[in-house]
Amino acid sequence: MGENRGPVVALVPAAGRGVRLGESVPKAFVELGGRSMLRRAVDGLLESGVVDTVVVIVPEALVDEARADLPGGVVVVVGGEERTDSVRAGLAAATGAELVLVHDAARALTPPSLIARVVAELQAGRKAVIPVLPVSDTIKTVDVLGAVTGTPPRSELRAVQTPQGFEASLLRRAYLDVDGDATDDAGLVERLGERVRTIVGEPEAFKITTPWDLALARILLGQAGPAESE
Repeated sequence: MGENRGPVVALVPAAGRGVRLGESVPKAFVELGGRSMLRRAVDGLLESGVVDTVVVIVPEALVDEARADLPGGVVVVVGGEERTDSVRAGLAAATGAELVLVHDAARALTPPSLIARVVAELQAGRKAVIPVLPVSDTIKTVDVLGAVTGTPPRSELRAVQTPQGFEASLLRRAYLDVDGDATDDAGLVERLGERVRTIVGEPEAFKITTPWDLALARILLGQAGPAESE
């Protein structure tokens, strides 16, 4: 577990409200197959066999609930208003880490094998690694009025997933001068002029953001509703 380049710490920012999911609880705490999405995401990290410590970042009001929901040994810290604030809080708690993963709680069905492949790339000497999938739809760029301004070549486009993996020192440097919020940690690293390596992602690592996504996740788990199927 991270024996080649020191401890591997996974950060799971889960301080967002996730209102688009249409549930009465924050997105990370929505039940999926008898477990919260947050618990499923954390379990996947632990089951990968390549993560030494998991740090979960949640709103202050949900710290106790998160600790009760998660396995022993998982570190729970308070997040901030923006995602960047939460990742910073996670980095502050990731003392001694040499490699850091940042993983979306909403990607609750991410296969542990994908997590292991990201870490393997880091252990092989990569500084920044992200899983991606080819884009199947044609993508248009548009202006503020909705008029099409261009059609990027689909062959050059990729949909980005998590976990995103980094040398800890590189990610800390990327977060020193963040102007505003950022939804993609690799984008901050790119601003430093560092190369980001891509690997092939997994369809199951999709982000559960809308009621449609949640319904799909429950179908994949073989259930029709929030309760675990027998």
